[in-house]
Amino acid sequence: MLGNRIKILREELGLKQEELANKMSVSPSSIGMYETNKREPNNELILKLAQFFGVSTDYLLGKSDIRNPGKQIDDLLNEAMIGMSKEEYEALTETQKKQIRDFALFVKNQNDKKDN
Repeated sequence: MLGNRIKILREELGLKQEELANKMSVSPSSIGMYETNKREPNNELILKLAQFFGVSTDYLLGKSDIRNPGKQIDDLLNEAMIGMSKEEYEALTETQKKQIRDFALFVKNQNDKKDN
């Protein structure tokens, strides 16, 4: 599972084994061995790979199919706070995004004034 996940994530970024090897400070043959499950990376390299790919170590090791549970939670909280998904927010114009930020600051400042 680990080797397959490394390969999929590497290919999604359009990287060759050699390029990933350079970024991880290992030999290209090591990446090939990891991807074919002939060898396993040490814990330090697993952490480094997870950080590089922006996934959890559980996902990388095949213990979860959720790539980044923290991001998923953040997306849900953001959607609950502003009433729209990240995709809907991203589709807004810069002016609309600024209006949302300005309104959020206005509400925050109103709340701060009540506390004083």
